[in-house]
Amino acid sequence: MNMPSHEEEEQGEVFVEESDIINEVDVDEEDLPDAEDEDDTEDMEDQDDSIHIFTGHTGELYAVACSPTDPVLVATGGGDDKGFLWKIGHADWAAELQGHTDSVSSLAFSHDGQLLVTGSFDGLVKVWDTSGNLKNTLEGPGAGIEWVKWHPKGHLILVGFEDCTVWMWNADSGNFLSVFSGHGASVTCGDFTPDGKTICTGSEDATLRIWNPRSGETIHVVRGHPYHTEGLTCLSISSDSTLAITGSRDGSVHIVNITTGKVVSSWGSQTSPIEGNAESIECVSFAPNFPWAVSGGMDRKLTIWDLQSSSPRFICDHEVSRII
Repeated sequence: MNMPSHEEEEQGEVFVEESDIINEVDVDEEDLPDAEDEDDTEDMEDQDDSIHIFTGHTGELYAVACSPTDPVLVATGGGDDKGFLWKIGHADWAAELQGHTDSVSSLAFSHDGQLLVTGSFDGLVKVWDTSGNLKNTLEGPGAGIEWVKWHPKGHLILVGFEDCTVWMWNADSGNFLSVFSGHGASVTCGDFTPDGKTICTGSEDATLRIWNPRSGETIHVVRGHPYHTEGLTCLSISSDSTLAITGSRDGSVHIVNITTGKVVSSWGSQTSPIEGNAESIECVSFAPNFPWAVSGGMDRKLTIWDLQSSSPRFICDHEVSRII
């Protein structure tokens, strides 16, 4: 469109001339939203489809877990230094898990659904039954707890700490079993392999360590090119215990052969189109029955990967603003 001259600006009102028209587009009146449609859209955005709301916490929630054996039993932990057990659809039932003196940062049910473990920034690990009765309090190095995991076939607990170590206990007896040392920074993620024979841990030191749980010795250390260049944030292990997938603050995803310790697949950094910086990967997982994996990051993208072609099958792009 032609810019108005100084004289036209002084005259005030300026009209668009026919010569200013670049293109004409026919619009069907049926395609135009009316006020009623806009109201319906706003109502849908405000609609609450939840079937139960638990309001016991007085601070932010940091962890949630669902029982593997009871479909309505849920455990939550938060910044109010409390954990709770509660049941979906049973507003009159809740058990407060008291005793932590700092935020409850992680929790998990045992695979048989009999026990719950909570970990806190106060450095304490607590074991509860599903009625909320305290069974054991386990004291580690005193550092804050990053995550807690259960052995897939027994009541053994694996816990990652901010002081670079990983500890293992027998939850039934409360006996300390082993400490895994070697990382150079906070151990941000870890787990047993599904067969229970190996442990994988990831750290802010940008390494993945594969351990023998019986001896406590390191089997492999995965570091350097072509692996992550910044701290690991998440990991998951394939159902056949052969592969580990890891995500990092550098925005990349890698798959490692647990037996050999070799990187077998790498997916490049996902960058922000505005800032041009890598966006951290925050969650990864393998599909249980298909040769697929999934990763989600701070770029608001959920990517489904084809393991056979090492390429994305589909990218789900969330349009809403990210939550930090």
